[in-house]
Amino acid sequence: MRISLVSCFFFNLYIATFFSMAALSVSVQCQRNQQQLLLGFKNSLNSSLSEKLGTWNQGTDCCSWDGITCDTSGRVIQLDLSSQRLSGEINNSNSLFRLRHLQTLKLAHNTQLGGQLPESIGNLGQLTWIELWSCKFTGPIPKTLEKLKRLIHLDFSHNNFFGPVPKTLEKLTQLIYLDFSYNSFSGPLPSFASLRNLSELILARNQLNGPILSTNWSSLPNLVSLDLRRNSFSGTVPLTLFQSESLKEMALAQNQFSGGFGEVEGEVSSQLEVIDLNHNGLEGQFPMFVFEIKGLRYLSLSWNKFSGVIPLNAFQKLKNLSSLDLSYNNMSVDSTFTNLPFPDVYELNLASCNLTKFPEFLKNLSFLQDLDLSNNRIHGQIPSWIWTPHLFHLNLSLNFLVELERASNMSPYMGVLDLHGNQFQGKIPFFPPDVRYLDYSNNNFSSVIPSEIGDFLNSCDFISLAGNNFHGSIPESLCSNFHLAVIDLSNNSLSGSIPHCLLTQMSMWLGVLNLKQNNLSGIISDTFSEHCGLQNLDLNQNRLGGKVPKSLANCRMLEVLDLGNNQIEDTFPCHLNSTSELRVLVLRSNNFRGDVNCAANTTWPMLQIIDLASNSFSGKLSQGLLMTWNSMKANKFEPYSPHLRYELPLWTGIYSQDSVRVTMKGLELELVKIQTFFTSLTFLPTNLKAIYLKI
Repeated sequence: MRISLVSCFFFNLYIATFFSMAALSVSVQCQRNQQQLLLGFKNSLNSSLSEKLGTWNQGTDCCSWDGITCDTSGRVIQLDLSSQRLSGEINNSNSLFRLRHLQTLKLAHNTQLGGQLPESIGNLGQLTWIELWSCKFTGPIPKTLEKLKRLIHLDFSHNNFFGPVPKTLEKLTQLIYLDFSYNSFSGPLPSFASLRNLSELILARNQLNGPILSTNWSSLPNLVSLDLRRNSFSGTVPLTLFQSESLKEMALAQNQFSGGFGEVEGEVSSQLEVIDLNHNGLEGQFPMFVFEIKGLRYLSLSWNKFSGVIPLNAFQKLKNLSSLDLSYNNMSVDSTFTNLPFPDVYELNLASCNLTKFPEFLKNLSFLQDLDLSNNRIHGQIPSWIWTPHLFHLNLSLNFLVELERASNMSPYMGVLDLHGNQFQGKIPFFPPDVRYLDYSNNNFSSVIPSEIGDFLNSCDFISLAGNNFHGSIPESLCSNFHLAVIDLSNNSLSGSIPHCLLTQMSMWLGVLNLKQNNLSGIISDTFSEHCGLQNLDLNQNRLGGKVPKSLANCRMLEVLDLGNNQIEDTFPCHLNSTSELRVLVLRSNNFRGDVNCAANTTWPMLQIIDLASNSFSGKLSQGLLMTWNSMKANKFEPYSPHLRYELPLWTGIYSQDSVRVTMKGLELELVKIQTFFTSLTFLPTNLKAIYLKI
């Protein structure tokens, strides 16, 4: 969710400002010194790819140049070079900072434009509007920013700024919009109490910490949107936020807030429309005062520690509610009511809410698009009425379901179906016609995979049939679907060879191919596409022979390569030198031979897990073998250390999680999530005589 609501008053003010500026650009002659300053700015950057800067010529009036607006005296008041593919750094002496009449500065979405923001920005005292989002600026915010007292709009989001959020912001009393999200700001939250005109405050995705009580939130009479998500804020959530007369959207998710709410003294806000508190440490009884917030549209309290029993019929008071998420708390949901109406929500998430059956009121939700009842205790059959007309996303995973009743009126929009971790048996029940994400993994299916599966799934991006008992061969019809980005058929009893087409044309589209723990045999065909896009190839624990294909070097985006526990006969695969993104290499328990010192010439700076054990490698390991594998070095620093995973193209928040088996001190461990800071080297037992590590 992106906080983007602005009051009508301020929106009209912005529009009026823009139109007045545009009107001033008519029939104006540019002052000569202004032209020279602009050309100096152009020459300080790499601007060869910019369409707008192509119009900036010495012989023409600078007020007619693309991206430039002048006042009636021919002085530049607006500079807009957003999305112009500019690169380079802007230093303190740049002529940009001598355009003293500049009111609007827009350099946003130039992803190679950056460096430390110069102190000279304080020279532009007429600025009212700054947009530098999605650039490459770094370092702390200069103190001279406090001189820009006319600023009403300040957007530094999606950069690399760090250090504390400067207290000097308190002096920018005209600010209406402030966005510092997606940076690396740290430390406590400064007081914003003096910014009485502030309408939107967005500080999401930083490293800010401590309580947020430094600001008297009731002193901000125009605050409409507050977004502090994905930081490390702690302490309690101020109850005054629920009583603000202006606040409409409050997003405090993914922090470390704790404690409960109790009862709010006085009336709660009649304006609040969005409350997002998911992924915190909030506890105690469910905050019953939310049922008095009549205009509430979006409520997310998931992944907290709320306890007790919540009667869902209480939500009938929230007639405007369209999205509700109560998942993963310590509470139970009572859904036994039948006569009282439930808000006609489009999104309902009740995962891990101790449900034992499908709530009957779901029959009456005519606009339901997203339903998550996963990780409950629901038994038996999936009823046909679950397939509401607009249903797009259905997650019933991790229950005790054994049968699926197909409906003739299934939604044509059904895109995500997740039934993993249930107790289905026999054949696959059906394939929704236009499904994009299908997970039938970890059930008890025991049949062959239908030969026409590729025709059924002609729009599918993700399919997982892992952890069942499918047998027979892998259908070649899978290759007819050029949408597929993830195929996971691991942990089954599949036999025969890997269809060549999966490694030829399909490797152009696939990001993940996971066939581990089957009975596949034959060789890995040397037919990987020249434009291979594979990120994860896992063939562990099969009966594959032959050599490591030379064409696998075409897979330059490869992060995980697991060929362990097969019958491959080859030397160390140094021909994979071009796979510079490689992080995991497992060759354990094959018939590899020879020395491995050619690996010293490979460029695998990201390599963090390597397992060569139980082969026939021989000779000595050279002292410098690991020096090029930078991720193996101790004390390496990564400011953001996610798990290795494959993000599905064109999807938000849906990914395939990479996993691997490692052996440490004789114990075999399954890393279900591979953190980017984890390192492991396993060379023995082999015939290698010595290893000299000097990292």
